[in-house]
Amino acid sequence: MREIGGLDAVFLRLAPADIALVKFVFESYEEVGIIRTLDRHAAVIVALISRDFLVDAHAIIADLQTRVALEVVDEPAGAGEDWLLKLLA
Repeated sequence: MREIGGLDAVFLRLAPADIALVKFVFESYEEVGIIRTLDRHAAVIVALISRDFLVDAHAIIADLQTRVALEVVDEPAGAGEDWLLKLLA
């Protein structure tokens, strides 16, 4: 996890078919954070989490892990190429 523009970034790998579900569930909790897809083919996403909601976000991730194959991974090489990550850095 790293800090980007006042947000904590948690990088996740999952099945490509589950990206929309994870994005929908995560973002349905207003103000917790947002999901960005870094690589749709490798199915790597980043959760940009507000520090005020870190505990909630990790609970959401833990719950999602009981429903879909989802793993927290290290920041992938080239993740800084995402325009939003560049903007926030």
